[in-house]
Amino acid sequence: MNSAPQRDPAEPGATPQPVRTRAPERTRLEILDAATAEFSEKGLAGGRVDDIAARTRTTKRMIYYYFGGKQQLYAAVLERAYGGMRDAEAALDLDRLAPIEALRRLVEITFDHHAAHPEFVRLVSVENIHEGRNVMASPVIRERNAAVISALRALIQRGEREGAFRPGLDALDLHMLISSFCFYRVSNRHTLRAIFGRDGRLPEVAAAHRRMIAEAVLRYVRPGD
Repeated sequence: MNSAPQRDPAEPGATPQPVRTRAPERTRLEILDAATAEFSEKGLAGGRVDDIAARTRTTKRMIYYYFGGKQQLYAAVLERAYGGMRDAEAALDLDRLAPIEALRRLVEITFDHHAAHPEFVRLVSVENIHEGRNVMASPVIRERNAAVISALRALIQRGEREGAFRPGLDALDLHMLISSFCFYRVSNRHTLRAIFGRDGRLPEVAAAHRRMIAEAVLRYVRPGD
């Protein structure tokens, strides 16, 4: 018994065959995820596009298609890493909170983000080894970071008007105070554990550190007696 003849897909009236394509945005995000892991582990100099491709379901050629080259890919990784921190801060909507509570939440979200994203800490460390050249070349990073300083400056002004903060606070200095401990405990966690035997990733240690930095910052901004 002969089977029915198969219709040529190109023949008029033939049922269209599904074309399987990967969404460009999903591919781009997968490349960024792989590149983030690669660069945070090996730095810009040690990271290899071949190894990034091996971490994904795409090819080296496609990576170049989406990003242009290794340097541009590294810049995109940095922009997304900094953007994640800035997005977390922006989501707080500080204007809706009383100044003390707004500042406490800003400290807590900074602590939480650094703890949850050690790759961000490593990338920033790598960029400092390169003297911030890629950050300086990125208007996106500079604009996003300028926005958080502006928001913090507005919070300081509101807190001073309401008598919640002491006068004379500087927004960048306060930002540095908040970020420094949150960053340091992640960037140096391996040496701290090796030297002092304390693992900052333990829930009880992390909770104590979170309370400590929030209280330290709030005491720093408190009006004098």
